[in-house]
Amino acid sequence: MTDLNSQKQAALEAIAAAGTLDALEEQRLAALGKKGWISLALKTLGQMSPEERQQAAPAIQAIRAEVADALATKKSDLESAELNARLASERLDLTLPGPDMPRGTVHPVSQVMDELAEIFADLGFAVATGPEIEDDWHNFTALNMDESHPARAMHDTFYFPESDNDADGNRMLLRTHTSPVQIRSMVAQGAPIRIIAPGRVYRSDSDATHTPMFHQIEGLVIDRGIHLGHLKWTLETFLKAFFEREDIVLRLRPSYFPFTEPSVEVDVGFEVVDGKRVLGGDGDAPGHGWMELLGSGVVNRRVIEFAGLDPDEWQGFAFGVGVDRLAMLKYGMDDLRAFFDGDVRWLQHYGFSPFDQPTLSAGVGAKA
Repeated sequence: MTDLNSQKQAALEAIAAAGTLDALEEQRLAALGKKGWISLALKTLGQMSPEERQQAAPAIQAIRAEVADALATKKSDLESAELNARLASERLDLTLPGPDMPRGTVHPVSQVMDELAEIFADLGFAVATGPEIEDDWHNFTALNMDESHPARAMHDTFYFPESDNDADGNRMLLRTHTSPVQIRSMVAQGAPIRIIAPGRVYRSDSDATHTPMFHQIEGLVIDRGIHLGHLKWTLETFLKAFFEREDIVLRLRPSYFPFTEPSVEVDVGFEVVDGKRVLGGDGDAPGHGWMELLGSGVVNRRVIEFAGLDPDEWQGFAFGVGVDRLAMLKYGMDDLRAFFDGDVRWLQHYGFSPFDQPTLSAGVGAKA
């Protein structure tokens, strides 16, 4: 017991002198760990006679309790001191003025919308808008989409209850494309007309490249003598300006859309660089390929008639492309869902300075 009392006194002095939690933990292990001197003393009780054990056990337990209490008290003191030091060093004076540097960023979709508006404004296009809650006449019928067209199905389109039908009995829905804006614009303005219609659209779909809500831009030109060559030149000029490359090569493939005839899918040549697709170059060249980018075509005569114009006098072309997909291709995002998650880290990484206004002279995609 004399040795135990000496060890206890030394342990209490070492605990009191411990300056860090790590140093205190060393003292705890030395005394109360599996191989600590108090633990070893407790193991010797089994080798004692009942009389010896009756005297030694309370004494060892008292030493153990005294050392444990000293450890707990010292640990509380050290933790309080550490917390106070952190509070003193990390204190923020909320009365100070905010930082001069702006913290917010422009969302990539908003930035690309501005870039598109700048490019098409230079080509003489105006920006037109329309309602996101649309009726099925403007969204489908006036665009030459018959009653049996798959896009009208409930699994593709978000319909409102029939009790919300408009005064003419048309079913109300969330627009599935910005194409209704071209009908509304032609009815309101007549011809000639040259517009782009950017905005939110809604379809029942969700995965890495599709979301129930996304952004689309529709382009429309109605004038006399318009043909497919005008469409190809416009798209080529637009894509070269947007991706800021002169080696953009287009390939037009015959397709079918109810509202255009003839209809063409537009592919863009790309090459693989460091495992990623980079737009540019002839898709038929070695190491290159073709990527489908947008749909387009010459406006169907029936659509022009639905808008109240004479298709023998007026012709036109239209095209549509996803704004979110353009942003993904240009700025290297790989998951469309992240656009709408609201993750501040993602916005800070991919966002743009509010002072970075797209201009053709400075480069529409130049980041600050």
